[in-house]
Amino acid sequence: MKQGKRGHRIASFGELGGLRETLRAAQAERRRVEAHRVLEERRLDREARVFEEAMRDVVPLSGSDRAHPDRPKPPPRALQLERDERAALSESLSDEWDVEQLLETDETLSYRHGCLGPDVLRKLRRGHWVMQRQLDLHGLRVDQAREALIAFIQDCVRRDQRCVRVIHGKGLGSAFREPVLRDKVRRWLVQRDEVLAFCEARPIDGGSGAVMVLLRTGKSR
Repeated sequence: MKQGKRGHRIASFGELGGLRETLRAAQAERRRVEAHRVLEERRLDREARVFEEAMRDVVPLSGSDRAHPDRPKPPPRALQLERDERAALSESLSDEWDVEQLLETDETLSYRHGCLGPDVLRKLRRGHWVMQRQLDLHGLRVDQAREALIAFIQDCVRRDQRCVRVIHGKGLGSAFREPVLRDKVRRWLVQRDEVLAFCEARPIDGGSGAVMVLLRTGKSR
């Protein structure tokens, strides 16, 4: 019995020693956490003093110079829908359109809408309207050029850009050295309601390698 009791007492002493180790570890962890907290407070205090020192000479903005985040944002644009519409319009433009009857009977095959007088083409040829933008179709395949032209016209109309230049090239880099895009661009242009007139560009603006286009914008409707 005594041995049993002594054995029990020894086990109890072992448990007590383990408890002491646990208490020491807990105290050490508390000291470590407290030391970390003190160091963090000191760091934040130093950063606050540095910031205050840096901002000492800063002058607050007046109320009129501040941004107003509550201003209405521009309406979102349905970009995918626009791309789909351009693709549909691109497919609807025919490369076989009988354009001859719509063009002026001059050597450059100019065009003007039936609601316009002949003076419009004269002004366009002489550079009466300032060219506001241009599109260069060099290096594009026919389908790429068609879609690029549609997107270009739509964006110009949206921006109220009335006089623009489309560079189709003279065909010197094509397989048969023929101006493939020149004739197609004219066929595409006459099918667009936004196009009021077009003519071959002046030599200074590209000559036979480009066409000047007059668009029907919001200001000209």
